[in-house]
Amino acid sequence: MLTSISADIMEKLKILSDAAKFDVACTSSGASRSGNGTDMGSAFASGICHSFTADGRCISLLKILFTNECIYDCKYCINRCTNDVERVTFTPEEVCKLTVEFYRRNYIEGLFLSSGIIESPEHTMQLLYTTLFLLRNKYHFNGYIHIKGIPGASSEVLEMIGYLCDRMSVNLELPTAEGLRAVAPNKARKNILTPMRFIQNGIKDSRMYHGNSSMKNRMYIDEQAYYEQMAEIKDSTARLSEYHRSLRVATDCGKADKLAEKSWGLGVQLNPGVVCETTDVSYGDGDYINNTGLSIKRPDRYYVPAGQSTQMIVGATGESDYQIISVAEAMYNRFDMKRVFYSAFVNVNMDGSLPGIGQPPPLKREHRLYQADFLMRFYGFKAGELLSEDNQSFNDYIDPKCQWAVGHLECFPVEIMTADYYTLLRVPGIGTNSVRRIIKARKHAKLSFTDLKKMGVVLKRALYFITCDGRMMYNTKLDESYITRHLIYNERPDTMLLADNKSCTYEQMSIFDFISE
Repeated sequence: MLTSISADIMEKLKILSDAAKFDVACTSSGASRSGNGTDMGSAFASGICHSFTADGRCISLLKILFTNECIYDCKYCINRCTNDVERVTFTPEEVCKLTVEFYRRNYIEGLFLSSGIIESPEHTMQLLYTTLFLLRNKYHFNGYIHIKGIPGASSEVLEMIGYLCDRMSVNLELPTAEGLRAVAPNKARKNILTPMRFIQNGIKDSRMYHGNSSMKNRMYIDEQAYYEQMAEIKDSTARLSEYHRSLRVATDCGKADKLAEKSWGLGVQLNPGVVCETTDVSYGDGDYINNTGLSIKRPDRYYVPAGQSTQMIVGATGESDYQIISVAEAMYNRFDMKRVFYSAFVNVNMDGSLPGIGQPPPLKREHRLYQADFLMRFYGFKAGELLSEDNQSFNDYIDPKCQWAVGHLECFPVEIMTADYYTLLRVPGIGTNSVRRIIKARKHAKLSFTDLKKMGVVLKRALYFITCDGRMMYNTKLDESYITRHLIYNERPDTMLLADNKSCTYEQMSIFDFISE
């Protein structure tokens, strides 16, 4: 029982933590347990969510809205101005008190703070800045803080708040500008992209001032830079780049890039100095933003040291998976995003103009997008490789990596003893940890399939695509339909595709399937 927190604040917490649950930077705990004097730790249901630090620790965050009042009428949002819901607003002191009291009780280690729009974006961001300033300077809270940037606020308040938070995120909301106009008519493309570019330039300036190494040492370990110190990984990176420059792959990736430009008008963002085609006057002097990003007004602090992220709603409008991952790739490449989050659309307002009434949210689709996102971030894949204009959706039955592999059987089988880093990463069932173990172990001995299993390789997926010392685990034929059927059976034995790739039922397997032709 939080006896030092008033009942009024606790009632606000109940409302505003529930209103924040659709922000998907992390997941809510949904559990409430008091300390029993024997076990270690406790849990509090309202607004507790989880995130991960650079060293892999899972930490708990207090996840709340500053207010659920809003002047906008976004069709997908429960807090839209036309909805008849109970409206409450915290004061900066109340947020500080909640955060500190929860921290003292070991409920949380940080704060995730978002907000509806009160009066104007500028006024709202000023309130959030006041909250963070009090937390850092009056209450001396040094924990992790993730703040939501409000599109339309001035560059001055974005700069001030960036020195107080660890991560800032400006939500893209929808995968295309056209979808944004249809579903969130009060929001504009340039008002979203402009603060993203400003934050990106600010992070770059801060890193340059403090030095890349000091930033990395403070916030995270750049694993790719570590891998590139190894000659073997350098060679693999060069071969991967050459593969991406090949005619077919370069053409597919170029199409995906053009699709991202068409979806959000990102072509004008290629020049890092250009914020957008027109500079919004609410962001201050255009030359100041375009030429320098921001000045280093607080050399004793890092600017948004944990980087920026964004979020897209999946399923509210008619965009394909191909469009979504193309836009996500552009966000990583052109705005240096740390993460792109995907939120399965839930029609909470029962709006007849939007899909999903009486239907479950597209959680499987959200999961596939996250899998593809990890492939682009850590496995060397590009959006144009995973999907194309002819195939714009991920498979419901197999993951994106398996889907790519069965469509590119000319790249397999891969010899475990000689394949380079990124070639091994493209094998289904082999992840980054397994690849590191394989590269280290094969220098000293020949590896068997038993060894691979001990290293964490998922053989039920990998066995179709690898050889050990020139031999496959079984005599398997490299046939797309055959491998696809068996991959589906391994994951979901109750569901099988027939050879026509249309019907979903069982199919009798023949002993000849295991005999190579």
